[in-house]
Amino acid sequence: MAGAAPARRVVLEARGVTRTLDEEVPVTLVRDVTLAFTAGEFAAVIGPSGSGKSSLLYLLGLLDTPTAGEVLIEGREVGALAEAERARLRLAHLGFVFQFHFLLPEFTLLANVLIPMRRLGRLGGAEAAARAAALLDRLGLAEHAHKRPDQLSGGQRQRAAIARALANDPPILLADEPTGNLDTANSRIVYDIFAGLAREQDKTVITVTHDMELAARTDRRIRIVDGRIAEDGV
Repeated sequence: MAGAAPARRVVLEARGVTRTLDEEVPVTLVRDVTLAFTAGEFAAVIGPSGSGKSSLLYLLGLLDTPTAGEVLIEGREVGALAEAERARLRLAHLGFVFQFHFLLPEFTLLANVLIPMRRLGRLGGAEAAARAAALLDRLGLAEHAHKRPDQLSGGQRQRAAIARALANDPPILLADEPTGNLDTANSRIVYDIFAGLAREQDKTVITVTHDMELAARTDRRIRIVDGRIAEDGV
């Protein structure tokens, strides 16, 4: 009889994570959240507006720091890291896609995709340019590589933002309402890209979304209510 399938590698964890804003009346955005994500997993974080979905994503992505609890990347607890170390860890291990593409308008798509690679400094100029061109080609944007963002459609700009997020080949991709400004057809294209990254490249993809039709296409759905996990399953 065949043995059990090997356990998937855990790449990202939150352990008892809480985030409270230190205001005159403290506001808790995320409450005692414990989660683990494995390589090749495609997960959606869902819930009402103001429930803490994006706050949780920013904590997982090291864009914010928890008031209590721990975040671990590839088993490494990151709370004690200096900001420069956190920034380098983000560059190497995490890719981000937001509702607004945030491409630099004065640069071409190719130049936008090159920015994270130049900041990390792993690749030389020619090798980085070849990788940027290959990413744009993979996402159907080869003919637009030397155009500026304002010369493209919304769907094309979001695909370019995905290419930029993948520039340093991060194992984890975090997306905050990535289809919020897209029509139905382009939304499905973006989700197909995410599913392919998880299935074919073993990347962990975590997306915050209000679109329940698209969330239903992910492997796992985590529902957040009032900063807490209300439901976690397929």
